[in-house]
Amino acid sequence: MRLRWVATGLRNPSWPAWQGSCLLAGLFLCLASVLANWDFDLILQNASKRYGDLGPAKARILAWSELIQSSVDLPEAEKLKAVNRFFNRELRFTDDIRTWRDNDYWATPIEALVKGAGDCEDYAIAKYFTLRRLGIPAEKLRITYVKALRQNQAHMVLTYYKSPSADPLVLDNLISEIRPASQRDDLLPVYAFNAEGLYTGAKRAGDTKKLSRWQDLLKKMRAEGFAIGEG
Repeated sequence: MRLRWVATGLRNPSWPAWQGSCLLAGLFLCLASVLANWDFDLILQNASKRYGDLGPAKARILAWSELIQSSVDLPEAEKLKAVNRFFNRELRFTDDIRTWRDNDYWATPIEALVKGAGDCEDYAIAKYFTLRRLGIPAEKLRITYVKALRQNQAHMVLTYYKSPSADPLVLDNLISEIRPASQRDDLLPVYAFNAEGLYTGAKRAGDTKKLSRWQDLLKKMRAEGFAIGEG
């Protein structure tokens, strides 16, 4: 099942146009120092300078900080549940055109929490950053682009591998329950990636240095006050 999840559907000619643009623009989540402490006082200060009065967004950002503090010592399985539950609850799904007037905008977790909204990659990005901050190794996490068959549309989820050969667990904004990939017949995998590169099957197919959209995201997060290394 794991090979099916990282390789199936790579050449689907009916795949929506934004899938190709995302791949070219940058799809990796690579953090060299994500485990560094995050100063949420500074992060809130910077957010207030950018957005003015944060209103309900301040409570969402503080709740994120509290989630990290309360979850750092949990077993990995409980970290997955806590993080998946938090972002599925705090963010409502909206598309990028409605939220950002952009066909394909990659929001930082702060941007998503300020809006209280995001699309599928925003959920996956926020979950990935949070789980990396909680100490889960990059090699256990993969962003997986899929086709959501019931909705007949492109979709993105975060997958977690307890071991390299394990049936991955799927963290998804479409459903609240974390299920093994073998139980998600409604998702058709396209390709997967993590901090170490893009994977087509078991083969690593690229790195992060020339991926402008990802580099832009890292730059935005540094400006927000996050201690994040090169990706």
